[in-house]
Formats: sequence, structure tokens, C-alpha cells
Amino acid sequence: MKLSRRSLIGLAVVGGLLSSTVLASAETIKIGTIATLEGAFAVLGKEGMRGVDMALKKWGNKAGGKDLVIIRSSSDTSPDSAIRAVKKLVEQDGVDIVVGPLSGSEGLAIKEYAKTKPGVTFINGLSAAQDTTLRDPAPNFFRFTGDGAQWMAGLGEYVYKVKGYRNIVTIGEDYSFPYTMALGFLNDFCNLGGKVANRFWVPIGNKDYSTIVASIPDDIDAIWVGLGGADAVNFLSQYEQAGGDKPLIGGTITVDQSVLGSKGRRKSYVVGTPSAGPIADSWDNPVWQAWKADYKAQFPDGFPTPSLFAHGYFISMSAALTALDKVKGDLSDGHAKYRAALTNLVLDTPTGKVSLDENRQGITDIFLTEVTEAKDGTLYNKVIKIIPQVNQVMNGDRAKFLALGRVGRNVPACK
Repeated sequence: MKLSRRSLIGLAVVGGLLSSTVLASAETIKIGTIATLEGAFAVLGKEGMRGVDMALKKWGNKAGGKDLVIIRSSSDTSPDSAIRAVKKLVEQDGVDIVVGPLSGSEGLAIKEYAKTKPGVTFINGLSAAQDTTLRDPAPNFFRFTGDGAQWMAGLGEYVYKVKGYRNIVTIGEDYSFPYTMALGFLNDFCNLGGKVANRFWVPIGNKDYSTIVASIPDDIDAIWVGLGGADAVNFLSQYEQAGGDKPLIGGTITVDQSVLGSKGRRKSYVVGTPSAGPIADSWDNPVWQAWKADYKAQFPDGFPTPSLFAHGYFISMSAALTALDKVKGDLSDGHAKYRAALTNLVLDTPTGKVSLDENRQGITDIFLTEVTEAKDGTLYNKVIKIIPQVNQVMNGDRAKFLALGRVGRNVPACK
């Protein structure tokens, strides 16, 4: 069933019962959730809400001894839509906690809004722009998932040393999150001597890639792709149909199940694509395998394995609920005890432990992967290597990392 933005805003869940108007009480806690349920990333937002629902089911729709009121709101990847959504949740619905958003520039906007609402606690959904937390963070904004640069840990070194790539082009959507991913990948690749022949940036929702496909030089070794959702499917399909044969290097969202599970493309083209990120479909860890099974049982119409977005929102909502349990639902004194619990939380997740740094930013394990075809024809990401506990400065010198500058179209310069 496809829900419109209008029908999603104001949808509430209390102890498993639906209601359009739910009044908070001393025995309830209101949590607002924001995900992209419109536009090119709508499939990603739907997966994010699946992650929310998995956490709520695990907790039985209660945390800290109180019933939960869940109010769901939709955005469309634009900062304006995210601000509209969060203002409604905070200023009209009166939520205590916000979990979201999904897209990078949305997170930057909500970070700034959070500074004006010190009485509300904000927990990032999966938005992964770097400066949501790295520079000028909000004291009431927490991110238990990594940013896009962290997700690329180890990939630049791998493609340079193992794949032998020296000269590439990049393509990504023209906003903060793909810039962040590109920085994480290129920082290692360029420091080793790699070169970038061209960087192509496109608007979210771009449908025609013919000009870019025609502009890709013949003498490159590979294409780094930092597109997600329908954008990734459109580019990969059009490049393959045009006879393109250069190997791919996958941004985290480009080899996510939301893309690999799509229909209508020749699968042989993406097999062998290296990537990196916070999940790996084939990981044999029993906790991950059990969580995968729970996802399939709860969402039989979902992807072959859980996507990055279901995983991220599950972690974010789990952090919110775990901390509520630790303080027995006490949100008094401006959420002081609750925020202390979040700050000091070491969260057990389906993909390892997560803790926070001084900016309330997640430190997580990262998986170096390669796209592989299963016996049943489905595509999955096979684990090559696990890079443990990657922090926001890629486990390097903080001052040197900050000196790279704010993420942007040409950062790092890769001279």
C-alpha cells in the first residue's frame, strides 16, 4: 500500500493500536519519526520505517516502563521538507524524542533546528552528511550510525592496492552526503597516488544520464558511483545499455539491497563491484543472521536481505529505547538523565558494538565487501574484511582530517 505524505503525517502507534489523534500522558512517551517517503528515495524511507517497526516489535511498543506513542512523518530529501516535518512533530504533536531523518542535507537542517529546541532530544535516523556532527554539533542531537566518510573506510586502499585502479571518474548526487562519501573514499585513494579524471554531480531524481555516459573517458580504470535508490538504478541501466564496460566502485548506497534487489537490469554487470559500509549481507555472525531472519519474517515482501536503511533506523530507534529503559522513562530536567544515558551508551547491534565520541557521533565497525551472485540468482555483498571501530576522522589525526575542509564537490583536491 502506498501512503501519501498527507496520510503519513499524524499517523500514530500506541501499544500496537492505530489512532489519528493520541494524547500524551504521564504513562506515555511520544516519539516522532521522519523518513523519505516521497520522491526518488521513497523506497529507502519505506525500509527505514521497517527498521523502526522491528525495534518497536522487539520492545513490545513499551520502553522505560511506559507506552510509546509513535508519530510518523514524511520528507522528500529536501531540507525544507525535513524542517516542515520536524516542526509539526515538535511544535504541533509535542513529541519528546525525534528519530530521523534519512537524507544528508535533511540532517544538517534538523541539526540546526535542534539547537532551537533544547527540550527535545534528536536521534539521527540514517542521515550521513559529515557536518551533522563533526563541526558545530547540537548538544541534543545524537548519531549512532556512521557518516558517509566512515562507511568508505578501507575502500580507497583496496581498489588501489588490490584492484590496481589508478585513474577513475566519480558520479554522485549533488549534495552533502555523496560529497561525504567521496571524501572518505578519495582521501585514501588519492593519498596513495590515485587520480580523478572527472567528477560528475547530478540532482536527486535525475532520470537522463546520457550526457554523462557519453562524457566518461575511455582511458579510465573504473567508475566510483555514489548514487542511491532510483538514481542508481537509472544510471547503471543506462550505462550498461550504452555498452559501458568499465568496472564499478560502489558507494555504500549504490550496492545496497534497495538497488541490488531492483528488477530489469543485467546482474552480471555489477557482480564483482567492491564497496564498503556498515553492513554486509553474507556476514556469518549469528546475531546478524538472526536479525536477517527476523526481517524476513516480519517483512516477507521486503528485500532478500535487510537494507542499509532498515539497519540504520533499527539501530537509531534501539538506541532511543535502550536509553529510555536505562533511565526508567525519566525525561525530567530537560532530559538530563536520558541524554547522559545516550552519551554513555555502548549499544549491541546486529553488526557489532556502537559507542559515541565527544560530538555524540557513532563509532562503528565497517565492512569491506564485493557484490556476488547467489545460487538463486540474487545479488549480495560478500565480506572481504572488517575494519573495526572506525571513528569520524577515519581513525587518523583529527586536526589533519579537519584540515581537509568541509565536504564539497572538489574535496579532497586529489592533486
